[in-house]
Amino acid sequence: MATVTVSHKACTVNPLKMSQPIGGALAFLGLAQCMPMLHGSQGCTAFGLVLFVRHFRESIPLQTTAMNEVATVLGGLDNIGNAILNIQKRANPRIIGICSTGVTETKGDDVDGYLKSFQAAHPELDDLAVVYVSTPDFQDAFQDGWSKAVRNMVDALVEPTAARVAGQVNFLLGSHLTVADIEELREMAAAFGLHATFLPDLSGSLDGHIPDDFSPNTLGGAGLDEIRTMGEAELTIAIGEQMRPAAEALARKTGQPYILLERLTGLEPNDQLLDCLAQLSDAPVPEKYRRQRSQLMDAMLDGHFYFGGKRIAIGAEPDLLWTLATWLTEMGAVVATAVTTTQSPLLEQMACQEVVIGDLEDLEARATDCDLLITHSHGRQAAEHLGIPFLRMGLPIFDRLGATHRLTVGYRGTRDLLFEVGNLLMANTHEHHPESWPLPGGDHARSQIAVG
Repeated sequence: MATVTVSHKACTVNPLKMSQPIGGALAFLGLAQCMPMLHGSQGCTAFGLVLFVRHFRESIPLQTTAMNEVATVLGGLDNIGNAILNIQKRANPRIIGICSTGVTETKGDDVDGYLKSFQAAHPELDDLAVVYVSTPDFQDAFQDGWSKAVRNMVDALVEPTAARVAGQVNFLLGSHLTVADIEELREMAAAFGLHATFLPDLSGSLDGHIPDDFSPNTLGGAGLDEIRTMGEAELTIAIGEQMRPAAEALARKTGQPYILLERLTGLEPNDQLLDCLAQLSDAPVPEKYRRQRSQLMDAMLDGHFYFGGKRIAIGAEPDLLWTLATWLTEMGAVVATAVTTTQSPLLEQMACQEVVIGDLEDLEARATDCDLLITHSHGRQAAEHLGIPFLRMGLPIFDRLGATHRLTVGYRGTRDLLFEVGNLLMANTHEHHPESWPLPGGDHARSQIAVG
């Protein structure tokens, strides 16, 4: 059991945390033919746009209601309506996802009520789905914004039904999963003959492909028609604690059962996933996954020498922190320092003494005797100051290529991550030489050997 501590410094130094609206906007980017929009100033949107472009290295569709000082004070509901009409005229999306910001939340506009009256006054927009999520950036963090956005997608888009389609399964995906992770889950479901729907699906929209034609909206992802029929699935599999609210919302709306897997990095959680898919499909686990499991076990045997007793410092969103810390502990490492961004039921269950809700300065100050630092790219200076190896995980990663294609789930992803971390630890292991050998008699015995 860990003690959860909140840093109460006068200011944040080298932030670890990203805001709720950014998390919500990224979730909307996982929908097909969608235009995410931030209800706030142009600067808020520009910040998120730059962050996503640097991480994904792709063009990002992201719009704004362009709130100014007057609209912020008097109310900016008309800005929402004008923005929707302009977006529909210029981009013609099927979905518009709206995330609020601190500017508009402080005013307290009734956006839900306005959208109802606006849509009633514009019947020409009946085919346009509009999803609004309240994501004030003065509270909570990136993971919370993603979680709320997915829950509101379920509430607004999934159609209530009691029907069930054999072989259909839903995956609700946390913000810590990469494009490669989603593609691996898709392959797993297909290997059992299951038809899977993924929400959100960044593997379709932000996988780095070059499209045949230009589109002002997202280039792929979960389609609106597909989302509407999610209630017909036999089961929903939620990945990450952050997906519990969305899974519960889907269960309330359709009566559909769900299971929640807190992580998919490691041996046991993937055993659980494959067992679940095998029972759902009434099919045996394919031979290739049995082989991959054997390869992972061999890799664990090969690598545990280099993990044992190593002290690790991690700074990440709660679900990613839980995934990494739990897996590293299973490998024999010690999570000496854990820093995160927001509250989660998992934090108190962490296998470390303390979890700090703070920034990268808190991480650096507590990692002076650690063997490895893990966080996103903004932790590179801390690792350099400490003189220890650095593993980039999370978002943003802007000083390395291929962040979205790093695989960390499944037997294969766990094996690859094990090799990556193990090689970093191995490269930093100091080999013993004659002068470092512990001899009986200490320095006197060493001097006698030297004289002899």
